[in-house]
Amino acid sequence: MVGNGRLHGTVVLMPNPTIRTLTFLLCGMILLETGCASDPGSDRRGPQEPNPLKVATWNIKHGLGMDGRLDLERVAATIRSFDADIVALQEVDENVRRSGVVDQARWLGDRLGMHAAFGSFMDYQGGRYGLAILSGFPIEKSESWRLTEGNEPRVALAIELTPVNGTPITVVGVHFDWVDDDGFRFAQASETMKRLQALDTPWIVLGDFNDTPESRTMRGFHELGRDASKPGNARATFPADEPAVEIDFIVTGPADHWGTNVAEVIDESIASDHRPVIAVLEVPTDRIPRP
Repeated sequence: MVGNGRLHGTVVLMPNPTIRTLTFLLCGMILLETGCASDPGSDRRGPQEPNPLKVATWNIKHGLGMDGRLDLERVAATIRSFDADIVALQEVDENVRRSGVVDQARWLGDRLGMHAAFGSFMDYQGGRYGLAILSGFPIEKSESWRLTEGNEPRVALAIELTPVNGTPITVVGVHFDWVDDDGFRFAQASETMKRLQALDTPWIVLGDFNDTPESRTMRGFHELGRDASKPGNARATFPADEPAVEIDFIVTGPADHWGTNVAEVIDESIASDHRPVIAVLEVPTDRIPRP
């Protein structure tokens, strides 16, 4: 915890005027000879460049792998390999019997040294089931946006944080309805897009959209922001062992607030039934202007 900067029981003695004058003259002579300033090099460096921001999304299926083994340590090791600043996770359990009554978001955050936020869809097997976001930056605000209830209840999990050398951003994790009829899914996506448009911060929305690039759901997000582009020959994310469809995405917006959006599907075929997606972004430095 950062201290409050107060001095407790300390007396600060100031030099007398003669000594102070001599001190100033001596400092001035030293500065003239060395060219030093109180902030060395401040005139030469100019404004600092924003740091790249690495983000990832992964549906972890509560730690149940394609080999039928429940292994949260394996999930943690995979996430650690991302070396990401922000990780959105879907199908996360909190104290649910099927996964050993473990608060998975908190457990993963502790194991990886990251801050964690959890958004509950519903009560399940003595605990709760939903989605999570892990962040290397402090989470300044967290809230769940309750969405239209489809075949299961759904929320979008929104957190606010401030990357190094950047402005505050909002990160939104999503996991939309999965059935072939996209009615519920499109309603949930439309509600999420409406909330994004009302933000005064740049945003990232990422997760398991359960829809393909040509769908009306993804067309809506592409009109609103910019999809982090994956290599053309390696875009599919599900199922993990033999990927056939692309349903996991990272979208940033507004588009003119973000720079490079380069994404990669990670070749992980065992730890879950989805493959992870990672993107490297340029941190925005301005809030969205509002009238």
